[in-house]
Amino acid sequence: MFFETILFDLDDTLYPASSGLWTVLQSRIELFMTERMHLAPDQVPALREELFRKHGTTLRGLSELYHIDEQEFLDFVHNVPLADYIQPNPRLKAVLSQMPQRKIIFTNADSNHATRVINVLELQGCFEQIIDVRDIHPYCKPQNEAFLKALELAAIPQPQKCLMIDDAPRNLIAAKALGISTVLIGNHPSPEPCDHYINCIDQIGNVLQES
Repeated sequence: MFFETILFDLDDTLYPASSGLWTVLQSRIELFMTERMHLAPDQVPALREELFRKHGTTLRGLSELYHIDEQEFLDFVHNVPLADYIQPNPRLKAVLSQMPQRKIIFTNADSNHATRVINVLELQGCFEQIIDVRDIHPYCKPQNEAFLKALELAAIPQPQKCLMIDDAPRNLIAAKALGISTVLIGNHPSPEPCDHYINCIDQIGNVLQES
């Protein structure tokens, strides 16, 4: 099948999970919960994980239960020197530039963070659109409503002609339920039933050749 559109997750997808950036972002989330929300430090790690599992993101859980300022949260968490963790990826830019499909970022982060990541990776011009957590508010991946809203925003009338790449199996399970083809990226000991698996984003060209 020829895919017309490819949806790319951002964190731990456009760059390897081994970068350590996501671990730093998780630490920033916990720091926000202790410093800005004054929650007990010994309770924060478990609460963060619980909110992530139950609400899709910690942000969504904190917003629903504690009514936090979402933009304050996003600005605080993403205030990280990205270049300390991720570097330009010329090979990926070459691969993306050769792909004729529409390429769109679909992330639970915000567009400011997405743009900063794209700039550090030197992938400017590779993506025509960023669909961020504010665009799909009040939902987030892996909620079905978030995917439906993303499809609408990206003007994708036929999900079957769309491919999604993500490092989180639960996001791809939701995408597949809507007819979107799926690619799971990264090393997963017990991968969920996705259509394709790759270890790093540079291998996406192989998936398109096989499909």
